[in-house]
Amino acid sequence: MATVNTRSLARAMLAPSVAVLFVWMAVPLVLTLWYSFQTYNLINPINNGFAGWSNYYYFLTDPSFFQAFANTLILTISVLAITVVGGILIALLINQEFFGRGIVRILIISPFFVMPTVSALVWKNMMLDPNYGIFAWIVTRFGIAPIPWLDRFPLSSIIVIVAWEWLPFATLILLTALQSLDEEQMEAADMDGAGNLSRFFYIVLPHLSRAITVVILIETIFLLGVFAEILVTTSGGPGYASTNIAYLVYHAALLDYDVGGASAGGVVAVILANIVAMFLIRIVGKNLEA
Repeated sequence: MATVNTRSLARAMLAPSVAVLFVWMAVPLVLTLWYSFQTYNLINPINNGFAGWSNYYYFLTDPSFFQAFANTLILTISVLAITVVGGILIALLINQEFFGRGIVRILIISPFFVMPTVSALVWKNMMLDPNYGIFAWIVTRFGIAPIPWLDRFPLSSIIVIVAWEWLPFATLILLTALQSLDEEQMEAADMDGAGNLSRFFYIVLPHLSRAITVVILIETIFLLGVFAEILVTTSGGPGYASTNIAYLVYHAALLDYDVGGASAGGVVAVILANIVAMFLIRIVGKNLEA
């Protein structure tokens, strides 16, 4: 009897949180699904009606969708590669004993706490600007003409900005996992004559496999929805050169005023995000734990 009362009390205490989560997550999803089957334009909200699958057909057959989808994959995979490889190297470096290690760790991790909009503004105006940016100043010292990075290499520039934001996160997770590595294994391998590369590939990397999987899973969820960096720096241009699916949905909703088409794009984006995340985790997890 006491067990039943305890369970009832626990369910009653959890009920408000469950209700809030349901309203917060389920209601927007249901409304998005509803509008994705409607002809709803913000300029002319009176003449609306059921559109069937036409919004999905238009969104999936639009040439800009294929470029946005390709840009999304390139951005996600590139940032993952940079942050995972760079995070491992930096974690191995700052895991060593040296003077000022605590300060160095704080400085390396600090970019993760900068808001994406602020990071994009700093990179756009202070780093990549062809007139008075730091990169322009450096190349002019060598007699080289400044490069308009955001105009000539828009997607690559955004990849660098986003990777700079997420590299501290990967470093922090991998450093935490690296500190739990058993030193006796490393000492035993050293006594057996194993070199640095052998110890890294056969001891360190398998030990970091779960941490790498966590980094890939969390980053993939956020990288598939990168938006602020694109809006602040390139606005998806030139043309659709730096447009991803998230920005394409924003363009359809708030620039083209097509709520129905944008809702269909949002549903497609959620489905694709889940497919890509499951694919990456399955492939990476199998390769690292094999």
